Amino acid sequence: MFKNTFKKTKYISIPVTDETFRDDILPGQASCPSCHARISELDMIRNHKVCPKCNYHYTLTAWERITLTVDEDSFREFDTNLKTLNPLNFPGYDEKLDQAKQKSGLQEGIVTGQATIDGIQVVIGVMDSRFMMGSMGAVVGEKVTRAIETAIKYRCPLILFTTSGGARMQEGMLSLMQMAKTSAALARFHQEGLLYITILTDPTTGGVTASFASLGDIIIAEPGALVGFAGPRVIKQTIGQQLPDKFQRAEFLLEHGMVDVVVNRSDLLNTLTLLLRLHQEVNNG
Repeated sequence: MFKNTFKKTKYISIPVTDETFRDDILPGQASCPSCHARISELDMIRNHKVCPKCNYHYTLTAWERITLTVDEDSFREFDTNLKTLNPLNFPGYDEKLDQAKQKSGLQEGIVTGQATIDGIQVVIGVMDSRFMMGSMGAVVGEKVTRAIETAIKYRCPLILFTTSGGARMQEGMLSLMQMAKTSAALARFHQEGLLYITILTDPTTGGVTASFASLGDIIIAEPGALVGFAGPRVIKQTIGQQLPDKFQRAEFLLEHGMVDVVVNRSDLLNTLTLLLRLHQEVNNG
């Protein structure tokens, strides 16, 4: 019944930068940062920016993930008018914000909106590491909270893609309080008996991991994603011990019960569709 739900192939664009190609790589080819295999740009596009040799998952932008996930022309973005300020007058913060906006083309580190997946209405939020490493400040926390409240209002599933370096230090306590704010909103969401799915991508760390990223009813991770609070290097320096192999990677977390499933990017849409359909059937009883 749920087979072949990925009805149409979606292609994503790969921005070409000065670092994309090396002198020893032919034009139209890139070198995988994991296995160093030479991959054609066309193969990368067809494979959704996943290395066909070693399964290394390249970073996607928020809009690339949205394109791959939701039904065509169904996404409607909201809360585009929220603007990040500099409440602490932190030196250089305004300049960093301007640089992040120019680099990413976004107003903040997350895009939120309503869409359909295989015809099922959802609220979706996608973080983007190009905007100050997806760090969570007041506006990111507010947009996540409003997404949760919108999902409650329309009684539809909530899906959040996470990638983050943690809380945004330039906003101090205003940033840290977003952990409690988003968690409280999710507590109300869970009381309504609605479905919340998180997809953890590389990297998801700090305050985002310690709040809404880890509170999903179903927690999915992409292969190889680094997920944790403090990074492995900091932990090793703090406790002075050798950490287990691939510590804090998605597969390690799966073995230790921290995530429910690790899903390849090419299989993610089918997985989400299956989960949404099952939840819909259970609710319809």
